[in-house]
Amino acid sequence: MKKNIPFNQEENPLYHDTLTLLKKYRDVVWSLELSVQRVRRKFQIEYGNSIEDFLESIYLAGVDFDENGIAEHAQSIERSHKMLKLVESSVELLRTKHKNGEMYYWILYFSFFSPQKYRNAEEIIEQLQPHILDISYQTFYRRRKEAIDALSSILWGYSSRESMNLLEEFFPERP
Repeated sequence: MKKNIPFNQEENPLYHDTLTLLKKYRDVVWSLELSVQRVRRKFQIEYGNSIEDFLESIYLAGVDFDENGIAEHAQSIERSHKMLKLVESSVELLRTKHKNGEMYYWILYFSFFSPQKYRNAEEIIEQLQPHILDISYQTFYRRRKEAIDALSSILWGYSSRESMNLLEEFFPERP
């Protein structure tokens, strides 16, 4: 029979993966926007057209983008864009389907997703006031950990330790 080992969220590698992803989110968004602008300028300089106009004629012209590195850059942008969309759709799923989704959404938004980065928890809590009344520092940090763990379950699937413990409760191993 398995013993129930207390779950420590900070030791869970999925928690750290999600936290790292969230901490880098703003930088990735910024980098992606800059990359798109660089590709737009490169298209304009090399082909004398906007990307939108140019893409309409691309297949007819048979242009080889590999020569000038545009294809590789465009693929990198596409991968980053897909990753951002995955995070965004996971957060939206959390917001709309989780029992604490709306609260978790606002905590994650002001902690990681808002365009401006707040300097400290005090500023984040101030921004949360219209959405979550009377939230203390302790409650903020506890709920933020819960939100990150819930998002981890969505992003990485039901392989997290917390999910495994939950499954064990429903389907205990028999001796």
